Amino acid sequence: MIILKTRHELELMREAGRISHLALMAGVKAVAPGRTTMDVNRAVHEVIVSMGAKPSFLGYAGFPASACVSVNEEVIHGIPSKHRVIREGDIVSIDTGAIYKGYHGDNAFTVAAGQTSRECRELMEVTQKCLELAIAAAQPGNRLGDIGAAVEQYALSHGFGVVREYVGHGIGDEMHQDPEVPNYGTPGHGLRLRPGMTLAIEPMINMKGDGVRSLEDGWTVVTQSGLPSAHFENTVAITENGPVILTRP
Repeated sequence: MIILKTRHELELMREAGRISHLALMAGVKAVAPGRTTMDVNRAVHEVIVSMGAKPSFLGYAGFPASACVSVNEEVIHGIPSKHRVIREGDIVSIDTGAIYKGYHGDNAFTVAAGQTSRECRELMEVTQKCLELAIAAAQPGNRLGDIGAAVEQYALSHGFGVVREYVGHGIGDEMHQDPEVPNYGTPGHGLRLRPGMTLAIEPMINMKGDGVRSLEDGWTVVTQSGLPSAHFENTVAITENGPVILTRP
């Protein structure tokens, strides 16, 4: 069921998104060679709770941390650990969420630790551009297929793979709501976008191929190729005047 948000609900989501964005940026700043993925998680957690919000991820279906921190070939849902040391050249995907007065903000960003390879830089740049194009396609009257097609066409044109097993989602007073928001699709097909819809749009792009698999920890998803993946995400409201990014200061 698609839940259209009222103006009041959108304002609560905007504050949740602002907090989630600030937490995400704190996590990004914590990424450096020699730091651990738990250091990144700690930075995220401290911002969220200091602003009177709750981490969306902590305890969600048993997830043990406030941020997902995924390194290199880890696509999503990496569990932070004090034993996982970030090394020069790693690329680190951070996914954070905050709950403010019952409403969620959800966003993600991939950052390099120190100097990384040209291929990894291109992967991150293309994935970030995929998110920008997807948001631009999230116009009222357009369809979900327009969002997915924007991501798929741009990623494939650069020789990268689009993850198909995991997708974006609706969001509101629950972190995951209808509809699913795939990163692939056909323009002009799928659910029509309406003002009041709120979507977490999140391209997950692999350096090679679309295949992924889950590790034995039950959470971490990695590329089948063993090559890096990048992940960018924003929470977006569909309005009469076009898409509005809620996870932004």
